[in-house]
Amino acid sequence: MQQSIITSQILKAAYLVHSNLGPGLLESAYEACLYYELLTTGFIVERQVPMPLIYKEVKLETGYRIDILVERSIVIEVKAVETFTDVHIAQMITYLKLSNCKVGLLINFHVNSLKNGIKRVVY
Repeated sequence: MQQSIITSQILKAAYLVHSNLGPGLLESAYEACLYYELLTTGFIVERQVPMPLIYKEVKLETGYRIDILVERSIVIEVKAVETFTDVHIAQMITYLKLSNCKVGLLINFHVNSLKNGIKRVVY
């Protein structure tokens, strides 16, 4: 399935979660609800996917985790912050690099309008 179709469905689910919950909750609440909504789409959806770090041919279990991985190709990082920072973008780029995925979505639920809380990152 095309990534643009998957991304569209992810955003539809995110808007649904945001319209039902609004801003002000913890990231874990939004992540759980978004995960639930994405499961109803029929996509392959994984939550809290371990992200090992490979350094000089050594696999290190460092505790990094992808919040949600859809169809093993789109990384979703759920946030509940005032605004995205360069660190959030850098984190997403690193996750894309380590996971061999090309597309990531940073979704910040701590906004009045979700359209102001979405950042698409392509690696």
